[in-house]
Amino acid sequence: MTTAAEGTFCLVLHSHLPWLARHGTWPVGEEWLYQAWAHSYLPVVGMLERLAAQGRRDVLTLGVTPVLAAQLDDPYCLSSMHEWLGGWRLRAEFAAGRRGDAALRSLAGEEFRAASGALATFEGRWRHGFSPVLRPLVDGGVVELLGGPATHPFQPLLDERVRRFALRLGLRDTAVRLGHTPAGIWAPECGYAPGMEHGYAAAGVRRFLVDGPALHGDTAFARTVGTSDVVCFGRDLDVTYRVWSPRAGYPGDPAYRDFHTFDHPSGLKPARVTGRHVAPQAKRPYDAALAGAAVRRHVDDFVGVVVDRLRELRQRHGRPALVVAAYDTELFGHWWHEGPAWLEAVLRELPAAGVRVATLRGALAAGCLGGPAELPPSSWGSGKDWRVWDGEQVAGLVTANAELQQRLLSTVDEPAHWRDPARDQLVTEALLALSSDWAFMVSKGSAVDYARRRAYLHLGRFGELADLVEAGATDKTAAVAEQFRLQDNPFGHLDARLL
Repeated sequence: MTTAAEGTFCLVLHSHLPWLARHGTWPVGEEWLYQAWAHSYLPVVGMLERLAAQGRRDVLTLGVTPVLAAQLDDPYCLSSMHEWLGGWRLRAEFAAGRRGDAALRSLAGEEFRAASGALATFEGRWRHGFSPVLRPLVDGGVVELLGGPATHPFQPLLDERVRRFALRLGLRDTAVRLGHTPAGIWAPECGYAPGMEHGYAAAGVRRFLVDGPALHGDTAFARTVGTSDVVCFGRDLDVTYRVWSPRAGYPGDPAYRDFHTFDHPSGLKPARVTGRHVAPQAKRPYDAALAGAAVRRHVDDFVGVVVDRLRELRQRHGRPALVVAAYDTELFGHWWHEGPAWLEAVLRELPAAGVRVATLRGALAAGCLGGPAELPPSSWGSGKDWRVWDGEQVAGLVTANAELQQRLLSTVDEPAHWRDPARDQLVTEALLALSSDWAFMVSKGSAVDYARRRAYLHLGRFGELADLVEAGATDKTAAVAEQFRLQDNPFGHLDARLL
């Protein structure tokens, strides 16, 4: 047994999907949203509510990007999610009736019960959106809320005025939905350029996350940035990568459910990982008991890794230190079926092992602050630099986005004394085009055609509206803007005058 002074552990979850509403289904588009909603957001929130009911506070730090929050509150998405959950249960019923496959029928029973439970939870708790569910957890101090820029842009590549506006809009959107303006953000892609801390300070952001290499791996304490009093926290990659890294991690264990292997008639996933190089048709049937034993092993391993890391840091620095592990929320349940069970067990067992579990805010209150740091240009992508978002593969997008920003600034530069829905939609299209997701998908080779189509769709709409605004075609501009608004408008309260 360790002592409570061993140190502090902060778990940071980042919930983000690009704006997908009304943009198609499997293999891309809305299907991503509904899978993550059912398999990650519902169980993770359920876990937090159980811990809250047992008196736990300061459990974890949760970032919800504004563009995802908009989808989780959107009436269209709520209705479609309800249908998706019903479809999940129907698919399980269909699989249960398949003859000659006892393993699939057994899995279908589990899936039917899971789908029925998710439907009951959604109908009883979520039908008015995510914000009413999340707010009690924020109000009660169970989670610390992180915000961010509106549509998840890679901030270092933004004009300073556009960057300031996107951040202000994102923080404002969170305040509208949850009654709290976040004091911290998970900067999209952990993207940083020297001097951005001053923009954060001006927006009221007091802390943000960077990847460990930006601090040369010295992540034992939070650091003030440059001459500001804004604080950065660095991901401890030695600990974080134990769970999920570019090459390995717990979800690859042979006993866990395989994400990529489908029973195509039902859409269920009946196989376990079995082995990294095993063909889908050769994978073994999923066995919940084997998976549960793997969860137990990996909980014990992770708790041991955190304790050992904190002991080593305390010995090196002469005082209790900090470990920050940060992940996409979608890892837990969506990509890694057993992830929510692992997560809940870890959050229960770390305190029993003598580790203080806290939010980023709580870590500062516990004294986990070191001296100032000078941060280099950085991100959490490949190379820990900007190459994923400004590399050769996306050079065309980078140029188009730079030109878009200059035209945006010149088009809306004339002061207006009343809100103009056409200009609001013009800015909306610009922000959607500037999402970092499109460059990420292209650079990483995931859904490349979809990403390019979405990027150039919004670039094209922006150009069409800008042409009409500049030509003074008021009636036509209003009609086209309304058409686009009905198709894509995550932020109904966006006011272009703020730019």
